[in-house]
Amino acid sequence: MTEDLSVFEDYKIRRIYDEEKEIWYFSVIDIIQILTEQEDYQKARKYWNKLKERLKEEGSELVTFCHQLKMPASDGKLRNTDVAAPETLLRLIQSVPSPKAEPVKLWLAKVGYERMQEMADPELSLDRARDTWQKHGRSEKWIQQRMMGQETRNKLTDYWDKAGIKKGQEYAILTNIIHQEWAGLSVKEHKALKKLKTQNLRDHMSEAELIFTALAELSTRQIAETMEAKGMQENKAASKQGGGIAKKARLELEEKTGKKVISEGSYLEGEKQVKGKKK
Repeated sequence: MTEDLSVFEDYKIRRIYDEEKEIWYFSVIDIIQILTEQEDYQKARKYWNKLKERLKEEGSELVTFCHQLKMPASDGKLRNTDVAAPETLLRLIQSVPSPKAEPVKLWLAKVGYERMQEMADPELSLDRARDTWQKHGRSEKWIQQRMMGQETRNKLTDYWDKAGIKKGQEYAILTNIIHQEWAGLSVKEHKALKKLKTQNLRDHMSEAELIFTALAELSTRQIAETMEAKGMQENKAASKQGGGIAKKARLELEEKTGKKVISEGSYLEGEKQVKGKKK
């Protein structure tokens, strides 16, 4: 877990990055404090407690998606604090009547949560992603491949959703099986090879890596559909087979060209230069 502070206007927001799940968790009370424009932290906490009660009475499952993690309090001591992932926060924000609701949504999107952008406005998310990739020097060919790969990924996760696979950890487990099988290393190991931390691995893949990732996920979905795979065990089997197809293609290409598909290269330096120009 990596602790960090983020800033929205004059408000400081505590957050923790779960490196295993690759998710940022934000302090719910800090977000509530912004939405209610309340300077008194204790009053914001009371508002959140009442909101939790109301949501439970209404039968909402939102509260169950909130967790408790230790975060530094105003006195410097670590205390259990309600936290939530971006998807949950987006839905919570809609439960609080506030002129700050839209600005906070946009701010969270800018922090880098593509999934939240897709939930709020799918077309806007794609346009913003394309614009960001262009600014970071990606070629049109790379951008096209990245977006086609995302479409392939979306079709796979749509199938998983129908097959009873839970978003979050179960998606991550299956994704890692596919990646481990075709690439010969886990998602975490691939990110480490490219010296990535919180960055999206796919945003730093070469054209070849994107193509083989898409082939592995396309093969996985088609095999799962043919098997009518349900639940984790059957989809694990389909994921291994799908990844295996891409592995065979990768090994054959490497043998013919003498070049490795998996590379240490990333776009980190280019992104640093772009950020430097903005300052």
